[in-house]
Amino acid sequence: MARARNIKNSFITQTPSPLFQLFSISPFTSLFLSPKKSPRSHQRLFTSQNFAIFFLSLLLTFTFLGVSVLNFIQSYQDPPPCSLISPSSQNPLSSNSAMLFASLASSNTYNEDDHEPAGLANSVLVPLPAQLVAGNLSKEEREFWQQPGSEGYKPCLDFSLAYRRKSAKISKEKRKFFVVVASGGLNQQRNQIVDAVVIARILEAALVVPLLQVNLIWGDESEFSDIFNVKHFKRTLQADVRVVSSLPSTHLMSRQSIENQLPYNISPFWIRARFFKQLNEEGVLVLKGLDSKLSKNLPPDLQKLRCKVAFHALRFAAPIQELGNRLARRMWIEGPYIALHLRMEKDVWVRTGCLTGLGLEYDEIIAKIRESQPEYLTGKLNMSHIQRRLAGLCPLTASEIARFLKALGAPSSARIYIAGGEPFGGHQALQPLAAEFPNLVTKEMLAQEGELSPYVNRSSSLAAIDYIVSLNSNVFVPSHGGNMGRAMQGHRAYVGHRKYIKPNKKAMLPFFEDSSISDEEFGSIIRKIHSKSQGQPERRTNKRDRDVTAYPVPECMRKHNTGVF
Repeated sequence: MARARNIKNSFITQTPSPLFQLFSISPFTSLFLSPKKSPRSHQRLFTSQNFAIFFLSLLLTFTFLGVSVLNFIQSYQDPPPCSLISPSSQNPLSSNSAMLFASLASSNTYNEDDHEPAGLANSVLVPLPAQLVAGNLSKEEREFWQQPGSEGYKPCLDFSLAYRRKSAKISKEKRKFFVVVASGGLNQQRNQIVDAVVIARILEAALVVPLLQVNLIWGDESEFSDIFNVKHFKRTLQADVRVVSSLPSTHLMSRQSIENQLPYNISPFWIRARFFKQLNEEGVLVLKGLDSKLSKNLPPDLQKLRCKVAFHALRFAAPIQELGNRLARRMWIEGPYIALHLRMEKDVWVRTGCLTGLGLEYDEIIAKIRESQPEYLTGKLNMSHIQRRLAGLCPLTASEIARFLKALGAPSSARIYIAGGEPFGGHQALQPLAAEFPNLVTKEMLAQEGELSPYVNRSSSLAAIDYIVSLNSNVFVPSHGGNMGRAMQGHRAYVGHRKYIKPNKKAMLPFFEDSSISDEEFGSIIRKIHSKSQGQPERRTNKRDRDVTAYPVPECMRKHNTGVF
C-alpha cells in the first residue's frame, strides 16, 4: 500500500509568533527604540506624570503578554474543535450517504492512490433520509413515524494531543504483534474486533487482522475479508494502530501459546501489567475468549477509538455492502418501513428458557434440547418460564410484537422488514404478526434470483445484509435486545438519532395479561411507557457500565455550537 503523505503539524506556522508581534509594538519596547535625547530632555521624561504613564503602559504590556502566553499554551493542550454541520439531503437513490457528516477531528489521512479524502466524514455508513410521511393518518400513526431528533448532538472524535503524539510511534510498530480470535455471530464478532483494536493500542502493538473462529451453531467458515473491507479497516486506523494482514515470518512459531482465561472488566492498567512484558519478550500475543471482557469504562481517547472502529473502520466487504444497499433502496423507494429484529431462532428459545408461544409440540422440542444441553441456558436458572417472561428475559412472540406495534400507533399497512435468522416454526411462527401487518418482507423476498446465492451457509454475511437494511429503516424495533440491538442502537444514534424503540417488557407485559383493559387504554399505556425511549439522545454516563458503542453520548458526540456536553 502506498505510504500516506506526511502532514505538517498544524501548530507550525510561517507567520511570526504573536508573542513577538505583541512585544514589537508595546510601549515597553519604545524605551529601547527611541532616539537618544539630551540630559535635560531625559530628566523631563521622568516627571511624575510620565512615570505614571510608563508604569501603566508596562502593566498593560505584561497583562497582554500573559494572556497571549496562556492562549498560546492552551492551543497546544486542547484538541482542535470538532467541525460540526447539520445533515443535508442528497440524491436518495445514490449509493453514497444521504447525510453529510462534518470532518471529524482526527490525525488520520488517506492515501491519494486510494481516492479517499482526508478525515472520517466519508467513512461512516449512514442511512437514506427518513421520508416525510403524508396522507390520511391518525395522530398516533403520525407520531409513530416521527423521528425523535438529535437535540444538536453530532459525532465528535477529538482525540487529545497526548494521544496523537503517541500515534506517531504506535502506528509504525514492527516488533510486537497482537492476534485476537473472535467468536460468535456477526455482531458479537464486531464487539471483539472493536476491543481488539483498543487492546492493541494499549499494548502499543501492531494488530494482525482478526481471526474469526468457525461458528459451530451456523457452520459459518467466513474469514474477516469475507465480511469486512480489510483495506478500509487498515486505512481508517492507520493513525491509531498498525494493522497487518498476517504475522511476519520472523514471528511465526511452531507452538503458539494462546491466552484464553481472561477475567471480566479488565482495565488498561491490568492489560499492561499482565501482557506488556510478555509481548516485549515474545513479540506475539494471542488472545481468545475476549467477548465482553474489556471494561466499558475507559479513558476518553480509548472510548473515542471504540467509536472510530465501530462506526468508521468496520465497513462491510464491497459485495455485501452493494447488495445490502440495493435491498435497502428497494424497501425505501416504496415509502417508510419498520425493521424488526425478531429473536425467534431455535437456539434463542433454548438459551433463554422461555416458551415459544407455538404450542405444546414446539415447546417439548425445545425442552428436550435444553435438558440434553443444560449449559446453553443463560442465567436465572431457578426461575420458571412464567417468571422469566414477566421479568423481561424472553423474546416477544409474534402475537406480542404485533400487539405492541399496534399500541405504538404503527398502521396496519406499514411495511415491515424482518431481520434475523429463520424463526423456529417457520411461517407458522410469523402468522400472528402477518395477520395484523400483512406487508412483511424478508431479504429472501426482496432479493432477485441468484443475489443471495453467494451467501448460502454464510450466516454472518446474511446478518450484515440485515444490518444494512435495518440501519436504513425509519423505525427499528428489537424484540429481545442482544448484540444486534445494541449495535443498531449506537449506530442509529451516531448518524442522527434515528428512531429506535426498545420494548420495555418488564413494565408492559403485566398489561398484556389484563383482559379488562380496552385497546384504546392499552395503547395509551404502552405509548406512555415508551415515550422517552424512542431513540432520543441518552447519556452513557447515567449508567457507567453501558457500552459506548451503544451509547455514544457524550464521549463520541457533542452538542452543536456549544463546546460543552
